[in-house]
Amino acid sequence: MQCPRCGSTHIRKNGIKQGKQNHICAQCRRQFIDEYDAPRTYSQEVKQHCLNLYVNGLGFRAIERVTGVHHTTVIYWVKTLGTQLASSPIISEIPKVGELDELETFVGAKKTKFGCGRQLTTSDREF
Repeated sequence: MQCPRCGSTHIRKNGIKQGKQNHICAQCRRQFIDEYDAPRTYSQEVKQHCLNLYVNGLGFRAIERVTGVHHTTVIYWVKTLGTQLASSPIISEIPKVGELDELETFVGAKKTKFGCGRQLTTSDREF
């Protein structure tokens, strides 16, 4: 075994790091591991399958349950693919049809005085 920096063969063991034997060169003090595994990546077929599931309406966590690919990885793939898409053209006319979401949100005040944000004191309690 040789040092990757200086080429010296005077190598000593230097503990175990992340399950792999760590070595140190006695001349240049460089630390290294004997065998290097390249980072694992997903195949293009798996990426394409996850992106197809996303386009067809599946959520990120549902894609994770189906394929076993972590949801943040799928989000990263969607974002990188989105940057490659062309920008939408500027529309100069006002559309005649609009789309609304069916979800309503309540913006008014709460009806209760107790709960999150207000501390309960003895004068507020009824005995």
